Amino acid sequence: MLTLGIETSCDETSVAVVEDGRTVRSNVILSQAIHTKFGGVVPEVASREHLKTIVPIYRQALDESGVTLEQIGLVAATMGPGLVGPLLVGLSFAKGLAYSRQIPFVPVNHLEGHLAANMLAHHDLKTHHLTLVVSGGHTMLVEVFGVGEYSILGKTRDDAAGEAFDKVAKILGLGYPGGAALDKLARQGNPAYFRFPRAVRSEEYQFSYSGLKTAVALHVQSLSAEALEKHRADIAASFQAAAVDVLVEKTVAAANDRNVSDVTISGGVAANSRLRALLSEKLAQVGKRCLFPPMDLCTDNAAMIAAAGYYRYQKFGAGELVANAVPYLALE
Repeated sequence: MLTLGIETSCDETSVAVVEDGRTVRSNVILSQAIHTKFGGVVPEVASREHLKTIVPIYRQALDESGVTLEQIGLVAATMGPGLVGPLLVGLSFAKGLAYSRQIPFVPVNHLEGHLAANMLAHHDLKTHHLTLVVSGGHTMLVEVFGVGEYSILGKTRDDAAGEAFDKVAKILGLGYPGGAALDKLARQGNPAYFRFPRAVRSEEYQFSYSGLKTAVALHVQSLSAEALEKHRADIAASFQAAAVDVLVEKTVAAANDRNVSDVTISGGVAANSRLRALLSEKLAQVGKRCLFPPMDLCTDNAAMIAAAGYYRYQKFGAGELVANAVPYLALE
């Protein structure tokens, strides 16, 4: 079965065609560069950009997949969580398309899409596994038992890891979005330059990044312009070490406690080089696998939505066309 996936939860307009929940036939992603000048995503601007680009991106995805709309057997779209305006653009387009062509439709939880990204990338991923979801809006450890069967072991009590990366990148003058730029800069710095706080280490699987952001901001404010310029890479490396160390420590502990052998990372921060390397190393030391998606499946993308929609359809059937956008939709 060919599934057409649509993702517009934030500032990426993405349409994909995925075959049988496994093979990506096309995955077109357009990131809205317009937000760079604002230093963050402006919801109204994002909505208007989605309206302008959703149809061209849809046509490009069909062209690149080599299939026609008549061959599509399922339409899947993100219903939440995310920004309500952008969500409504993609969801409305998907429902209109499904209704006009009488194609089954499945609304998809964006977080479930991130979980499905590793199913696309690793066909031997065990059904029972642990996943660390780390993005601009979410940081959580989830034990996966099957499609629609999840247990959230812990999550952030305040800010998400990806949000912290972007905020610190902005503090260091790296622009927005800054996660990738900070990762690149950190490779040139000394992670032992300054020991930033590792938050809520005593609480089993909970995370916190608000205090870490503040600590970096205060440290930067204490420096002269010359000292900041000299130690910019060191600050990036020290922050990244603090952020990643907690993620790795808690993920390895959860993998041991829950007795799982496969551990995945998903979400935008899954592209971080230190997180990939350190988590792989620590899990290998206790005889477990660390799996993560290729870079194009780390960011928000429609291929993961199509895959999640396909598996949900196989297990639960089609959804309702009355499905609405839910900005704070939880993973249940």
